[in-house]
Amino acid sequence: MGDVEIDYSALDAVATALIGDDDVIEPLDYSTLNGVIVALNIVATDLTTLQANTDVFYTLICGAFIFLMQCGFAMLCAGSVRQKNVKNIMLKNLLDACGGALGFYTIGFAVAYGEGGKFIGGSSDKFALNNYSGGAAHIDFFFQFTFAATAATIVAGTVAERCKMEAYLLYSVFLTAFVYPVVVHAIWNPDGFLAATNPDPFYGTGMIDFAGSGVVHMTGGCTALVAAIVLGPRIGRFYDAEGKVLAEPVSFPPHSVALQVLGTFILWFGWYGFNPGSTLAISGAGLGDIAALCAVTTTLSAATGSITAMFIDTMIGICVEGHAEYDLTMAMNGALGGLVAITANCAVVEPWAAVLIGMVAGVVYVFASKLLVKLKIDDAVDAVPVHFFCGMWGLIATGIFCSDKLLMQNYTLDGGGILYGRGNVLGNELLGIMFIVGWTGGVMTPFFILINALGLFRVDAIDEQVGLDISHHRGAAYDMDPAKQSDIDELNASRHGNGNNSAVA
Repeated sequence: MGDVEIDYSALDAVATALIGDDDVIEPLDYSTLNGVIVALNIVATDLTTLQANTDVFYTLICGAFIFLMQCGFAMLCAGSVRQKNVKNIMLKNLLDACGGALGFYTIGFAVAYGEGGKFIGGSSDKFALNNYSGGAAHIDFFFQFTFAATAATIVAGTVAERCKMEAYLLYSVFLTAFVYPVVVHAIWNPDGFLAATNPDPFYGTGMIDFAGSGVVHMTGGCTALVAAIVLGPRIGRFYDAEGKVLAEPVSFPPHSVALQVLGTFILWFGWYGFNPGSTLAISGAGLGDIAALCAVTTTLSAATGSITAMFIDTMIGICVEGHAEYDLTMAMNGALGGLVAITANCAVVEPWAAVLIGMVAGVVYVFASKLLVKLKIDDAVDAVPVHFFCGMWGLIATGIFCSDKLLMQNYTLDGGGILYGRGNVLGNELLGIMFIVGWTGGVMTPFFILINALGLFRVDAIDEQVGLDISHHRGAAYDMDPAKQSDIDELNASRHGNGNNSAVA
């Protein structure tokens, strides 16, 4: 630290002004005062360091929460598929995080957040983190990587039980290295044409997508939708062995409801890093208020989405079948739909609005799920209704419920939702929806058609019927072999010989 120059005459004038001309002013010990000021500068430097490290730690914790969502997706997918495909879907979730990390590290991060480019990042310092280092830089990469991995892993469940491993690796890397980063650049990079942080935001506000209903969930959901259409349904889902349409689609029951519920709760937990963590810091004035609001709105939307989806499905069942049944899957995915919908607007809507957003998200999920079945699009875990359709609703809801006061406080932008008499936010949200669908669908459709034409997409029919665990992964996920009958007979004989009349069945 350099020496501090002090204007001692000014200090005398200040002391005189504070004490008054009539009071006796003791001579000031300027050497001691100089030491105090130097010490205060040291304290100020230490506080600045502490502030920076606090922001790094906060972002690290939130990023870790988000990365734990990979475990949530794995558990949810593993529970939702049939027992014969558990190892396959678990391995895909694991490799998804690995491929996503490498794709985002080498190319994706620079495409998304490089400076100077209108379509993709123009600076080279972020490619493979070239000359981009230090606590703030490294935590920036880590946090953004967890979002990219989330977008990629959405697809895993949709194409479960029939997708080749090489296809999964190809699209995971392609999505995280290029497709998803272009969406990020347009909406979250200050150079992006839709970014709310752009110095001259489009139509006054740009697109408000605080934590990624569109950027993350719609992008992943749109990719999943295209993949499911090109890949086709699982054998026996909608068609019989001769290719004729079944009178009623066959439902493949999940092999473990317990894993499904565990995965749902882990995902809900991870969302408290996803949404509040998108402040990207916590030490600045007002950031704690934003993070706290995000936690509240996230909770309310998830809870309302779950209850709404379950009871809407129950009421449909009463109307069709005449009796009430309560579907756990509807309750779980309704909660996830509510979480997806609130992600875009968690920082700019009031808690009462979060309840309404979650309520509509539950309805959107139920009818989107039934729509896919009508269209004979096979989504093994209902990822498309949850992430694509509820993500779309989340963006539309932002244009409806965005508070003008919260938008000014959190973005310093003049605008609001239509409930507040403003239409500029809704216009930007609709434009963002069209951009995400157009870009993601336009790029991923020929990509999936190509790998399908090359025979890299779908497993052979016999492999699918036997199960991918046995056909591709050296055996089943569970050791279900019973004890040998000879060993059971020997045990029974020994028990009878000892006077114990109980026998093993």
